[in-house]
Amino acid sequence: MSFFSMRWWVAVAWIEELIREGQKSVDEVEVFYVEGTSVSADLKQKKVNLATTSIDCGLGIRTVHKGRIGSSSTNDLDNWKNCLNAAIASGKLATPQTWNGLPEPVSLPASPLSFDPALECDPDTARDLLEKMLAGASEHPADVTAGSASLSVSSVTLANSHGIRYGDRHTGVSLSLEAIERQSTGYEFDYASYLGDVDPNKVGERAAFFAWKSADGKDIPTGDYPVVLSPLAYAELLGSVFVPALNGRSVHSGRSRLAQSLGERIADPRITMYDDPLLPRASGSVWWDAEGTPTRRIDFVRDGILQTFAYDLKTAYRYDKKTTGSAVRGGFGGLPSIGHHNFIVDGKREEILDERVLYVHSVVGAHTANPMSGDFSVEISNAFWMEDGGFEEPVRSAMMSGNVFDMHKEIAGLSKESRGIGSLILPSIRINKQHIIGK
Repeated sequence: MSFFSMRWWVAVAWIEELIREGQKSVDEVEVFYVEGTSVSADLKQKKVNLATTSIDCGLGIRTVHKGRIGSSSTNDLDNWKNCLNAAIASGKLATPQTWNGLPEPVSLPASPLSFDPALECDPDTARDLLEKMLAGASEHPADVTAGSASLSVSSVTLANSHGIRYGDRHTGVSLSLEAIERQSTGYEFDYASYLGDVDPNKVGERAAFFAWKSADGKDIPTGDYPVVLSPLAYAELLGSVFVPALNGRSVHSGRSRLAQSLGERIADPRITMYDDPLLPRASGSVWWDAEGTPTRRIDFVRDGILQTFAYDLKTAYRYDKKTTGSAVRGGFGGLPSIGHHNFIVDGKREEILDERVLYVHSVVGAHTANPMSGDFSVEISNAFWMEDGGFEEPVRSAMMSGNVFDMHKEIAGLSKESRGIGSLILPSIRINKQHIIGK
C-alpha cells in the first residue's frame, strides 16, 4: 500500500489523534497534510537577482455529518484542534446533500510516479540552470530581460476515518526566460518532475530566438489561412474552454455546451482525449486522487466521440453518478474539486509543417473566450510563416477568431511530438481554414 513507513508515521501521529477527536462529533473526518521544500533563483537581465529557499507545511481538514460538509485549514500544526473545531462549526452551517461516504482504503503501489530521488533543493543547482539558459539565449542577438529556475520536493498525506493512510512524494523543476529584441519579445519555459527531463539550454535558445526572429514582422491581410497552433497556443484555448466543458458539475448545472453530446461526434475522428494519472514521470501522476479514490485512465473523447465526463465524490453523489477519481486540490487550504491529472490529446501523428502554414507560438487573451459558446478572439504572438519545417518571415501582431468547439471538428493533423504544458500534454495541431484578422 502507498503508506509511508511506520517510522515516518510516528512523526505525524497527531493525525490519528485528530481523527479520533473529530469522530466524537461528526460522522467522518478527512485530513490532507502537505509539507515541502523549495528553492528558486531569479534573473534580472543576465545577473542572479534573488535566490530563496523556503520550507512550508499546511493542513486541511474536511468533516462530514449527516450530509453537511465542513472544512478549515491552517499552516500552524500546533493549532490543529482549533482547525478541527472550525471545520465542525462550518459544517453545522452547510446545506445537507446526498452523501454516501468517504472512500475505503485499498492496496496501492508504494512507489511514487512523479518523484525524482536524485533531485535536491540546492541553490547551486538552480543557479546552474540559470547559467545554462543564458548560454542558450546567447545563440541569438536578443537581450535577456528576466528568468527564473526553481526546484521543489514535497510530501502529501491523506488520511480519513475509514482507515485510509496514503502518502505520496513529488518533485518539480520549473524554468522560464524572457528576451527582447527592439520591440519584439520572446518567452519560453519548461516544467518536469525529473531534473533530467528539462532542457535549460533550449529554454534560453527558444526565448531569444522568438524575440530575435519576430522583429521586423510583416502585416498579414485579413482572411482564412492554414494555421498550426503550437502546444502552448493550443493549451491556452483548450484549457480555457474545452476542458472545463468536461466537468460534471458544469454539465449538470447547464454550464457546458457538451452537456447533451454524450455519444456524439464532437471532434475530428482522428482525435482522442484522455486523462492518464498513471503515466510514469509525468507531473500530474498519482495513484489516488485528492479524496483517496484510486485513479485510472479516463477516455473523454475516443475517435472524435464524447464518452464521459469527470466527477469527484460530491458531484457524483449529487447526480447519482460514480466518481472518476478526478478530484484535485489547489493546495492544503482548498477543498477537493473536479480537475484532471495528465490531460492528453492524441491520435494519428503526421508531419504538419511540410506545406506553407501560419505558425502561431502563443496567443493572448484566451481567458476572455466564452466558456459556454466557445467563441474566442485572441491576439497571436510570435507568429511566422513556415514551410518544410523552417521558420520564414515573421508576422506582425494580428487577431485570430473562431470557436473552440467547432475548431476541434476542423483539425487536419497532429504533430509527431507532444509537449507538457502544465497538466496538459499536447501536440501542435493544424487547421486548414482559420480566420485571421490583420490589415
